[in-house]
Amino acid sequence: MSTALEAPAVAIERIETPTWQSIRRFAADGFSMTAAVVVVLFVLMAALAPWLAPHDPYESDLLRRLQPPAWMEGGEWSYFLGCDALGRDILSRIIYGSRVSITIGVAVVLIATVVGTVLGLAAGYMRGWVDIAISRVIDILLGFPYLIFAIALMAMMGPGLENIILALVYKEWVVPARVVRGEVLAAREMEYVEAARAVGAPRFHIMFREILPNILSPVIVVSTIRMAHVIILEASLSFLGLGVQPPTASWGSMVADGRAFILDAWWVCTFPGIAILLLVLSINVASQGLRDAFDPKFSD
Repeated sequence: MSTALEAPAVAIERIETPTWQSIRRFAADGFSMTAAVVVVLFVLMAALAPWLAPHDPYESDLLRRLQPPAWMEGGEWSYFLGCDALGRDILSRIIYGSRVSITIGVAVVLIATVVGTVLGLAAGYMRGWVDIAISRVIDILLGFPYLIFAIALMAMMGPGLENIILALVYKEWVVPARVVRGEVLAAREMEYVEAARAVGAPRFHIMFREILPNILSPVIVVSTIRMAHVIILEASLSFLGLGVQPPTASWGSMVADGRAFILDAWWVCTFPGIAILLLVLSINVASQGLRDAFDPKFSD
C-alpha cells in the first residue's frame, strides 16, 4: 500500500528588480507611452528616409516654386506638403531633416553623458583638488548663456555637422557631471561602498563597478530630457546659418528659408516648425514620464 505524498502548494511570487518596476510604471502611463511612440516613429523616419521620402529632397524645379499643399488650390497629391522657393518637395526635406536633428541630438547627449559621468564620478568620489578643479570649470561654463556660447564657438570653428556637435558638447557635459557628482557624494557613504573599501577594492573598481551601476537611472533620465534641449539648439544654430549648410536639409534652415514667404507661402516654414514642435514636445513628455517612473516621489 503506497501513500501519495502531496506537496503543499506554495505560491511563488515573482520578484521584480527596481529597474523592471520603473519600466512597468512607465508603460502604465499612457500619455508618456504615446509620446515615446511618437519619438520612435521619428527615429524610424530618419533611419528609413531614403525609402520614405517621395522625392529627391535636393532636386529643384522652379516650375513648382512655392507650390501649395495638396489640399489647397494648385496643389498636387504627389507633393503633399507643397514645395519651397526652389521647387523642392517639403515633405521629403522634412523626412531627411529629421536625420540631422536626431543624429546631432543623440551624438551630443551620448558624448556629453560619457564625459560628464566620468568627470562627475571623479569629482564626487576623489574630492580634494580634483573636485575643486572640475567644479570650478563647471561654474565658469554655467556662467555663459548656452546659445551665445554655442554661437561664439561656431563662429570660430565654422559651420558643419562635426563642428556643431563639438560646440554643443563643450558645455552640455556639465549637466550630467553635476547630477553624477551629487549622486556620488551620497553613494560614497553607503554600506556597499564601505564594504568594498574594507576588502581592499581599488578606487576605480569602486567608482565604476560599485557606484556607477547604482546611479545610472537619474543619468539616463537627465540625458533624455537634455536631448530635446539639444535639438532646439541645433535648430536655432541652423536658423542663424551656423549649422549644417545648404543644400543639406535641416529643420532650422528650412524655417529660416521660409521667413520671406510666410505671408504668401506659409507652408514653407510652418511644417518644419511643426516637426520640431512634435519631436521636442514628445521627448519632453516621454522624459518626464521616465523621471516619474524611475523616481516615484516626483509623481506625488
